[in-house]
Amino acid sequence: VQLQASGGGLVRAGDSLRLSCAVSGRTFFSNYNMGWFRQTPGKEREFVARIKWASGFSDYTDSVRGRFTISRDNAEKKVYLVMNNLKPDDTAVYYCTAARAMWSRNGGVYEHWGQGTQVTVSS
Repeated sequence: VQLQASGGGLVRAGDSLRLSCAVSGRTFFSNYNMGWFRQTPGKEREFVARIKWASGFSDYTDSVRGRFTISRDNAEKKVYLVMNNLKPDDTAVYYCTAARAMWSRNGGVYEHWGQGTQVTVSS
């Protein structure tokens, strides 16, 4: 399974961005669960959101709930993270992840990681 994240950029507080994650690979099946994590220099990797590919059921960390929306497109094999009302604290490198059959906020269970896309929010 290969993951290719894109869509990051430099925006102002209150703006919106949509991150995309293209999924490829012959071993990818609907029992995968997808996640978005983020990390800033000197800090631990942080869970942001996750979604069950089969059902679309989603979960968010408290700091982004109500502002971020994770979704997936079965036909395009893409996962999206729409980020609204961005804040400077959202500045980080965002990573797309995939885990076969595991449903967790723990990054350690995710087997596949994309290369990351930088999101910078200015005040």
